[in-house]
Amino acid sequence: MWMTPTELHGDRVTLAPLSHDHCADLTEAAADGELHRLWYTTVPTPETVAQEITRRLALQDEGSMVAFAILDAGARAVGMTTYMNIDQSNHRVEIGSTWYRQSVQRTGLNTAAKQLLLAHAFDEKDAIAVEFRTHVLNRQSRMAIERLGAKLDGILRAHMRMPNGTIRDTAVYSITAAEWPMVRANLEFLQARP
Repeated sequence: MWMTPTELHGDRVTLAPLSHDHCADLTEAAADGELHRLWYTTVPTPETVAQEITRRLALQDEGSMVAFAILDAGARAVGMTTYMNIDQSNHRVEIGSTWYRQSVQRTGLNTAAKQLLLAHAFDEKDAIAVEFRTHVLNRQSRMAIERLGAKLDGILRAHMRMPNGTIRDTAVYSITAAEWPMVRANLEFLQARP
């Protein structure tokens, strides 16, 4: 297998292989800000966090996903993220299905976590490209992806059906291996700012 569960450590954040041991923290995190009410996202409700962990772990067992709990400096699980749509033969992967409790958003935690995931994909796993996808109307997510240095590849129109029945147009971004040194320098700069 090209992508396998692993623990990634940074100064501000740790990405730990997702397990049901994270359920209590993630249930609390899902309740923080009631993010599941945002119709253009797929954040689990506090009541469905255990099911979401089970779903992600099943996809991991099938080889299409590697799931992480995002841990803050106090080792508290504050969200989830994944490597998904893993293309083993071409060494291409998407970072997605990411969500954070509202109280840690805009604190730099997302940037630190994405830096760990990108470094692992490009430096350790020799990825040729890393993708990001989000709802075309999710401005907060799109701005965060662009701040990382990813470039818009295009919009997949009428890409998928959302839980509320609406049809999602998906904005697709990527960072290529050739762009990674520039993106890494930018992420290091962003992390060093006070």
